[in-house]
This record gives sequence, structure tokens and C-alpha cells, in this order.
Amino acid sequence: MIRAMKMEDYDKVYELWCSIKGFALRSIDDSKEGVERFLQRNPGISVVAEEDGKIVGAILCGHDGRRGCLYHVCVAPEYRLKGIGKAMVVFAMEALKKEKINKVSLIAFTANDIGNAFWKQIGWTKREDLNYYDFVLNQENIEAFNS
Repeated sequence: MIRAMKMEDYDKVYELWCSIKGFALRSIDDSKEGVERFLQRNPGISVVAEEDGKIVGAILCGHDGRRGCLYHVCVAPEYRLKGIGKAMVVFAMEALKKEKINKVSLIAFTANDIGNAFWKQIGWTKREDLNYYDFVLNQENIEAFNS
């Protein structure tokens, strides 16, 4: 069953994330408090796939009013190639359309061969014309940037 993620799903979703090889988690944003903040800001847009009470897939999905973004897209290895990932993406895209969002992006690690093949197979376009930058917002980094 594909449905909107609820905060009550957190422990099972986190367990799924931890079971995926090469999955990168961040202590603050992926904490219970961080995910709760994200879900409150983006209600009804994130999605889980559930089978027999087990969370077998998940997507954190949100938007900034202009562009949607998918985070932590994953399906448990033993449930892959059954259409679960595609069904979750469709759920998220339909939820974003209801919010009048017309463009969606995501980040996939270059070493994630399975994920990159999935996105290519379902028609997403890999961007070659831009660079992606990160900046960790902590006091030390802000002070270093400002000096």
C-alpha cells in the first residue's frame, strides 16, 4: 500500500534507511525532530510503501513554493523491481501538482548505480549544466564565512 508518511512511521522508516547500503543520513535533519519539522512543513507529500505492517519504501518530499524535491528515496532490496519505487514517485508528484508545483528535482549519489538507473529508466533527466553546492549552517562555519 502506498500512502502519505506520518510521524508515527518514523522508527520504521529510519530502520529502512539504516538497512540500505551506501545510504547517507544526517544526525540533525534525519533525527526524529528533523523529520517531524519537515513533515509539518510539507504535510501529506512524503510517502511510504507498506506491506504487512512493514515499511518497505519511503520518500521524503517537499517544496519551497517553486520547486519540489525528493529526498531519501529508497525501497528495501527484497522489494525492488515490483513497481513500488515508481508508485511512490507518482504519489509524490501528484501531491506536488496539487500544491501547484511544476518542477521536481532530486539528488542521487554518482556511485548509486541502482538509483541512477531507476531515474533514467522512468524518464528523469540528469543535469550536466550545473554544480550542486552544500554549506553546513553552524556557528563556526558562519563565522568563517563572515570573516
